[in-house]
Amino acid sequence: MARKKSVLDFHEMKKKGEKITFLTAYDYPTAQFAEDAGLDMLLVGDSLGMCVYGYKGTIPVVMDQMIYHADAVRRGAPNTFVIGDMPFMSYQSSREKAVENAGRFLKEADCDAIKLEGGVRIAPQIKAIVEAGIVVMGHIGLTPQSSGQLGGHKAQGRTADAAKMVVEDALAVQGAGAQMILLEAIPPELGRYITENLSIPVLSIGAGLHCDGQLLIVSDTIGQFQAFTPKFVKKYCNLAEMVTKAMQDYAAEVRSGAFPSDEHCYNMIAGEEEKFLGLIKK
Repeated sequence: MARKKSVLDFHEMKKKGEKITFLTAYDYPTAQFAEDAGLDMLLVGDSLGMCVYGYKGTIPVVMDQMIYHADAVRRGAPNTFVIGDMPFMSYQSSREKAVENAGRFLKEADCDAIKLEGGVRIAPQIKAIVEAGIVVMGHIGLTPQSSGQLGGHKAQGRTADAAKMVVEDALAVQGAGAQMILLEAIPPELGRYITENLSIPVLSIGAGLHCDGQLLIVSDTIGQFQAFTPKFVKKYCNLAEMVTKAMQDYAAEVRSGAFPSDEHCYNMIAGEEEKFLGLIKK
């Protein structure tokens, strides 16, 4: 079994030009699959609000839900680097609240790090969490928790002025002590510039090929989430189609009497049925 990577390993991978593989996971079996597949990192993302709970977005997700799912993922992937995602309003209001909630991921779910959204304006919270001894991954570009201010789930940094602001956010996150950063939905040119100019590993979710690693939402990757598909997603299978077909086949066999067949039944020991019928006739 492969040794669990540490944040130092990810920094070394950046230096060597080795790509970091990164997926979300929300439950025990998915985490098991990911560890068996050899993924470097797993994110217990607040995207579970949509992918697991059917919310319209990530805003309703609360800390207790995140801890519950992070704990399950850790049990499923004990030898994989697991990151807990800080949900909306778990860190924005104060540094003290940010540290307390970040600590819950480590104490209650045995996570290796936390992720939080925002750049310049969240730098004080990042600094406080890092000073508490917790590994932090920043998240800039398209930040879904503040998508209302961004005009919706839209790509960021597509003009020169907007790109400069994203760079400023990236520098602020690194300057505050974050050990890694995630770029979401920005031009690949900008993703390359930030990757080349930051010393910390830069992960991409829709930020181009030149970043130090790639993240996708597992529910998108396996074709499970059907509501919408972002441009940056590549589906590697269509689980929704496969599962629906399996359920249709099951229902059809139940209705026709084809299931269960004898191979799926626990038959009585030879001669015991006659004894049983004799007993109930007395």
